[in-house]
Amino acid sequence: MSDLITLTAAQMAAKLAAGEISSVELTQAHLDRIAAVDGEINAFLHVNADEALETAAEVDRLRAAGGAQADALHPLAGVPVAVKDLIVTRGQPTTSGSKMLEGWMSPYDATVVTKIRQAKLPILGKTNLDEFAMGSSTEHSAYGPTRNPWDTSRIPGGSGGGSAAAVAAFEAPLALGTDTGGSIRQPAAVTGTVGTKPTYGSVSRYGAIAMASSLDQIGPAARTVEDAALLHELIAGHDPKDSTSLPEPVPGFGTAAGNHEVAGMRIGVIKQLQGTGYQDAVLARFQESLELLRSAGAQIVEVDCPSFEYALGAYYLIMSSEASSNMARFDGVRYGQRVLPDQPPVTIERVMGATRAAGFGEEVKRRIILGTYALSAGYYDAYYGSAQKIRTLIQRDFEAAFASADVLISPTSPTVAFPLGEKLQDPMAMYLNDIATIPANLAGIPAISVPGGLAEGLPVGVQFLAPARGDAEVYHAGRALEKLLNDDAGTPVWAQVPDMEVAK
Repeated sequence: MSDLITLTAAQMAAKLAAGEISSVELTQAHLDRIAAVDGEINAFLHVNADEALETAAEVDRLRAAGGAQADALHPLAGVPVAVKDLIVTRGQPTTSGSKMLEGWMSPYDATVVTKIRQAKLPILGKTNLDEFAMGSSTEHSAYGPTRNPWDTSRIPGGSGGGSAAAVAAFEAPLALGTDTGGSIRQPAAVTGTVGTKPTYGSVSRYGAIAMASSLDQIGPAARTVEDAALLHELIAGHDPKDSTSLPEPVPGFGTAAGNHEVAGMRIGVIKQLQGTGYQDAVLARFQESLELLRSAGAQIVEVDCPSFEYALGAYYLIMSSEASSNMARFDGVRYGQRVLPDQPPVTIERVMGATRAAGFGEEVKRRIILGTYALSAGYYDAYYGSAQKIRTLIQRDFEAAFASADVLISPTSPTVAFPLGEKLQDPMAMYLNDIATIPANLAGIPAISVPGGLAEGLPVGVQFLAPARGDAEVYHAGRALEKLLNDDAGTPVWAQVPDMEVAK
């Protein structure tokens, strides 16, 4: 394995700027790594080698020329990145992990992809996910499950397991994901990486294929807090193409990630996000993180968020309702593959039925049915309307908690990565993996997952949450814990991942 790919993105950027390495050399090292190990990991659905190397060569030419063009390059120019296959990318297939969109080529770029192209980050390819982001384990992809680089018999989290696994396996230093109920943070927790869910509306969703529009948010995946902050800073900002985009300037997330002092910071431990359902080893690592923060001068307080008890049920009603509406367009007439019925007559209704039966997987069908039922006449107020009321109560619980704490903290996931197939036949057990991450999406606030050590030889995540528009605060807190843990252990969690055997 090349030493180049084990550098952090910030270190790669510094060496590129100093002329110590070339972007072509760096990009090729990652492409070689993908060729060596992705047959086992299955993090990528499409590898974009030719275009990535062209972009890298362009960056090298501009740097070699010097002058104003070299000075104008973005600090991350030449550092490779991967993109979740839910985010449309011109010139590459975008499948959403579904047979419904197999081979579909977008005629335009998502806003975040446009920003990445303008900054000249070579795009390595598109990463695997649960179909249309519906899942917590990346086992629901139509193109096979992604495997966890720490133990390839286990899940990498979901729905963005492909992005997290690519970063953890040194196939990419940076990646983009989407987070609807924890789909960036939960994979980060179980792969020993960093994942951020930005404040809702602070990163454009234009070009992200919608699952639940009031919950979805694009965000960064990386190996360090600083790397995540630098990528977040690049993709953030107002976008007139997104009606939910916040018309506000982008704070200096990279600067916030450089601050590791927590003396005097009030950190609220969420009473409801620990205890029953959480593995003992996960809670033990969480308590150790709290003690490190306390020893560094942070004030640890307990906060009560009673409405969180109902968050899981409210989330799955709201998410499924919005998903059933967003999935209606994939009918073989407007969008998606077209499948004709086996027997005549060939009517529009029967074409739609045959297309959706063949094009959607079981989990997508399950959520469409649940959402359609919740939105149906006679049940709307009882289910969807009630879930929205719970959402308001959760937002109020957060407001009360932040009155006594600067940031909140909890485990990111109640368990370490579980074996592939263990929960596929038990949807409720699968949904419980998101119990700690869902409240942030319902409230629209920022949250980050950072590695919290190892339990049973597998990574554990610690989550920080801040008030809306407080993204800089989660990077500040996340960096502080990251440094404390690294100083205590002597080596970062991400650097301890077992090296993958080179594919034959």
